[in-house]
Amino acid sequence: MTQAAFLSVLMIHLAAAISPGPSFVVSLRVAASEGFGTACALALGFGLGAALWAAAAMAGMAVLFELVPALFTTLKLVGAAFLMFIAVMMWRHATDQPAGPDTTSAPRSPASAIRFGFLTFASNPKTAIFFGAVFVGLVPAEASLGWKAAILAAVFVNETLWYIFVARVFSLAKPRAAYVRAKTWLDRGFGTLMAAFGLKIALT
Repeated sequence: MTQAAFLSVLMIHLAAAISPGPSFVVSLRVAASEGFGTACALALGFGLGAALWAAAAMAGMAVLFELVPALFTTLKLVGAAFLMFIAVMMWRHATDQPAGPDTTSAPRSPASAIRFGFLTFASNPKTAIFFGAVFVGLVPAEASLGWKAAILAAVFVNETLWYIFVARVFSLAKPRAAYVRAKTWLDRGFGTLMAAFGLKIALT
């Protein structure tokens, strides 16, 4: 595998990571409502989820999905159900006051945030198809384990750093204050968006 091909995989994945999706919605909300530290742990979960699907694609998961459509359908429905669950929780708690640094509310633990981020990202098996399509064109079948490990590391770093950046922006005082003022309507809007993402995954 050439360095140019590696950089191509890196840039294509970065572009995909930046495009808005369920992870972006969750990251924005967690950063604004729970702060930078929790959102950073969430970003780590996203990175682990991305690395999981990239590894699955390299192991032939995308091909398996084509050979056993029922498996892909099952994973799609499970993932869609998880996103719909998040949407319902957003609506149910839309009127709750967000925890702030000066409250006595216990923040979400780092382990809990990592787990939530991982499950959110892993809920979309279509990511494996994306990675599979990219890898078929750019990663030679005979690529060494070193190159494959480098790709997984790059995917993890891309995803994690992007969402740490999102966390930094939306945990700042002004964006956070704007979120608090409009929390009810924003959470309902985010919940609706998450439900739409879930339906899209289930129906496509």
